[in-house]
Amino acid sequence: MMVPSEQTRVYLAPGATDMRKQIDGLAALVEEVLEQDPFGEALFVFCNRGRDKLKILYWQRNGFWLWYRRLERERFRWPRTEALSDAALEITARELRWLLDGLDIGHVQGHRQVTFGRV
Repeated sequence: MMVPSEQTRVYLAPGATDMRKQIDGLAALVEEVLEQDPFGEALFVFCNRGRDKLKILYWQRNGFWLWYRRLERERFRWPRTEALSDAALEITARELRWLLDGLDIGHVQGHRQVTFGRV
């Protein structure tokens, strides 16, 4: 999957989402439940109760992208939350790749980014 950029914000919708929802239904969840702008520079990630399906919603210039991933034998290591009304969990694009690869983002830590000021 192509992640637009490393600076793109990524939000995980807490709890389980009904995977019958399509673009309009997911965009409504982004606005009403996650209290975010679905037209912003962000990826919104939703997972089903069985943790074997993901949908990712993304707005680009003049339309939405909707990515769908279904696992045949494994499960995503989705962060546990009580209800969909909880706040969205913001993660990095790197952590999204880890999640898609089957890693538990709550336990995996990569090297921290180092930045330098001008000399």
